[in-house]
Amino acid sequence: MKKLKKISVLFVIIIFIAGVICYKNPDTRGYFNNKLNKFEGKTLNKEFKSKIKSANLSTDYKIDQAISDVDKFHLNTVNVPVIVDIKNLKSDTMKVNEESEEKAIELIKKLNKKGINVILEPYPWIANGVLEETSWKPKSINTFFWNWKNDVLKKLIDDIAVPYHVDAMNVASNYVYIEYAQNYWCDTINFVRKYYKGLVTYRTPYWYTASWDKKTQENYNKKLNNKLFSKVDFISISAYFELTDRETNSVEELSNAINKTEIYYRNQNVKQEIKNFHDKWKKPIFFGELGFPRQTGASIQPWNPAPVKVLDGKKIVSKENGQEQANCFEAYRMNFEYEKWFLGFSIFAVGDKSSDKMYYPSSESTKVINKWYNYK
Repeated sequence: MKKLKKISVLFVIIIFIAGVICYKNPDTRGYFNNKLNKFEGKTLNKEFKSKIKSANLSTDYKIDQAISDVDKFHLNTVNVPVIVDIKNLKSDTMKVNEESEEKAIELIKKLNKKGINVILEPYPWIANGVLEETSWKPKSINTFFWNWKNDVLKKLIDDIAVPYHVDAMNVASNYVYIEYAQNYWCDTINFVRKYYKGLVTYRTPYWYTASWDKKTQENYNKKLNNKLFSKVDFISISAYFELTDRETNSVEELSNAINKTEIYYRNQNVKQEIKNFHDKWKKPIFFGELGFPRQTGASIQPWNPAPVKVLDGKKIVSKENGQEQANCFEAYRMNFEYEKWFLGFSIFAVGDKSSDKMYYPSSESTKVINKWYNYK
């Protein structure tokens, strides 16, 4: 009987220790997966020993395809979106889509088992996805921020980020008409850090400057000096910069255009303007979205997957062209891969490779993406 009691006591102790080890404590992020440590705090900001090789998922991603794409593109990170339902472009209220949230949790569990890092993103879904977040202009900025913090970010922190040890959280993405509110954003980031111990970022939309347009340069300087960038761990950028006005380009032409854009004779030095954010705020730079439609004209309007584009009043009819897409990826790789201040990139978009998904990488692009950070 005594022997049985000893065995029982030992069993309880073992269960207790196991419980302590497995307890999901947000302050012990990285304990369960050593790979998480490489994106933590000072290591990220000062040493840049690790590079993020990620992909954004389309909002209608399929879990099995997303897992397959992790292997296909040799990813170490996935940007997982959770749909946030918004009625219209003036709405200052919003709600996390429960179905999308449940789907994200199911996927993240699988990614955790594979040792893949996760960036969590609240994804604005305006008028059932018909309208773009770049045009969102809430009627009350004060009401917007209150609801964004409490109804979106806090919910995602409590439901996903903390219990599933998400590595980084994107507080917002591509808000052209809301980014100016720097004090609100600083407060929002402080709010997130109260409840979440992981990395925090913010994704700013692409911009353009022209050597002959002083207003574009003033707008760029306002963006550059927005103090919200002082609050994040790394600065995310949607890299849809307009480069040339040609339907097809060589890698050399595209690489040169990253340093001096040709379209509309703007002469924008995209690379230097991106680096300026690192120089100003001493933060690593991350392409939170890097994508090009699988078409001719991919460098004209990388943000536009439509088959018909308008350039200077003229219509351009695009044809599917996987090599042009690949040349764009290669030009960016050549310019940014070996820069110490450059943290990495997230290709847009994977998780669904239906024929209408024009951003899904071509076979030619896949080869370029696979050799990026493929050091031997």
